[in-house]
Amino acid sequence: MQDKNKATKKKISFFGTMKAVFWSFIGLGKGKQSVNDGENFNPLHVVIAGVLGALILIAVLIVIVKIVLSKVVI
Repeated sequence: MQDKNKATKKKISFFGTMKAVFWSFIGLGKGKQSVNDGENFNPLHVVIAGVLGALILIAVLIVIVKIVLSKVVI
């Protein structure tokens, strides 16, 4: 019966995967629900979402550093 339920579960969309990866980047999750969702992720979506998340994080950090350094008087 459990195998049948697992087979009929729908894979999570790319947007849903991005949302889960975002929450994992900041260290927040929904506990039990995130464990259940993890079984339905498409591994390719997780890799792409992780790379995109890392690139966005790096870009944000670079912008913050440039803003801070532009206000420093040398």
